[in-house]
Formats: sequence, structure tokens, C-alpha cells
Amino acid sequence: MPEAVGRVAYLGPEGTFSQQATALHFGDSVRAEPVASIDDVFLEVEAGRINQGVVPVENSTEGAVTVTQECLIDTSLYIVAEIYVPIVHCFLLAQAAQEQGVRQVVSHRQSLAQCRQWLREHFPGVAQHAVSSNAEAARLAAEDPGTGAIAGELAARQYGLRIVHEGIQDRSNNTTRFLVLSRETVPPSGHDKSSILVYTENRPGSLLRVLEPFDRHQVSLTRIETRPARDGIWDYVFFIDFEGHREDPAVKQVFSELAECTVQIKWLGSYPMVLESQA
Repeated sequence: MPEAVGRVAYLGPEGTFSQQATALHFGDSVRAEPVASIDDVFLEVEAGRINQGVVPVENSTEGAVTVTQECLIDTSLYIVAEIYVPIVHCFLLAQAAQEQGVRQVVSHRQSLAQCRQWLREHFPGVAQHAVSSNAEAARLAAEDPGTGAIAGELAARQYGLRIVHEGIQDRSNNTTRFLVLSRETVPPSGHDKSSILVYTENRPGSLLRVLEPFDRHQVSLTRIETRPARDGIWDYVFFIDFEGHREDPAVKQVFSELAECTVQIKWLGSYPMVLESQA
């Protein structure tokens, strides 16, 4: 049985979209605690100091969160839930600050990229600086009237900032997917998704051999992404999400066949599937 949730770590400081995702999933039933980095979320849960953790894994505009992917390769934790959060970026200033006095715009790297066109139109030539989180950007803007921050409404409230422009992301359907991590697994819900890592050798037809078992057993893929494996210069690791739970008969067949044609398989977890349209 999964452990009771008491404390949940998320990427801080307070006011991040990670905090918003945590509140959306857990409500007021947990003690949510900010940590300094995505790596620290993994470390706190692995060490048993925190029950579960929430990390961003991909954005519909900018793609995968590389740090999270790297941590998933090494972790002993399991994915037990997913959360989709619509991302609404705001341009924030200190209460007395004016737009014409902005010398720099700060935000997380991905948020700056998600608002690239808006920034080009509204602040051409103004310096942009990436910081560790949107909440950190809001904190800096609160201390300096010459700094504008891109962050969410939660950060504006947290740091007493004025929302000058709302919904400035270049794509209106901008959404970030978050994962909930735990030391324990969860049982089938009847409508599940699974995540695995598949390591392959760099040989012709490697990807085809990975995909064939899914097709043969009618297991639907929802996401596949590849990156070089760190322990082989020309070898690759596939991040694969698919419909179904590890205990489903069809999924067991896929696992059995993958084991015959790949170097290594790592199961990351099976968990209730959430449709992005329901977020």
C-alpha cells in the first residue's frame, strides 16, 4: 500500500508554478515545503525526510525539463501521479515601478523562452536574465524597481507585486506537466499510464525494435523522447510513456519482448492517467 502523504517537497521558493501544481494535486491535506532545486526534491524524498515530491517534467511549448530527466535516470523513486498546470505568465513590477524604467527582465529560462515574442515586441533591447525560478524573479523585482519579472499570479501575491500584463505567453495553450514522486508504488486505478526508460545500442533498427512490441500488443504510446545515454558515447536512452499499468497482461507482454531486444529497461512507475484537456 502507498504510504500516507504528510510532507511534499517542490521547487521553491514560494510562489512557483511547482507550488501551484502541489496545491492543485494535494490541496490542504499536506505540508508543502519548498526546496532549492529539482535535484533536492529527489534527494529529500530518497532520503526519507519528505514523503513525496513534485517536479516539472515537460512543457507544451519548450519541451522536456532536462534536469528532471537526468534525475529520473538515477533515482530509485517511482512516479505515482501526474499533474497538468495551464501556465499563465504575467509581467510583474514593484508597486511604485514604471514600465519605462525597466532595465532588465528576469525569469526562469523556460519562462523567458515561452514569452520570447511578447518580450521582443514590448521590451526590445532590454536585458533578459535567467534565474533559478519564477518566484526568485518575483523576489528580485520586489527589491528593484528597475527589474521586471515574468511569473504567475501566485508569485505576484506572494511578493506584493503589481500585475502589469497578464497572459503574455506566446501560446495560449501553454501547459506544464508535473510528476509526483514517491518511495512507494500505487495500485492500478483502471485508467493508468506507465513510464519507462529503455536503453539501446546504436544499431540500425534499434527504435523499430523498441516500438514493435507496443504495436503488436496494442499498447498506445503517449510520449517518446530520446537522448544520449551517459554510459555509452553512441548509445541512447528512450523515455517512453504509454497507456496501461505494469500489472496489465498486455503491458507484461511488452516488457517481456523489450527485455529480449534492448540493453536495459527501467520502470519509472505506473499511475492514474490525467488527460491534459481535463487539467
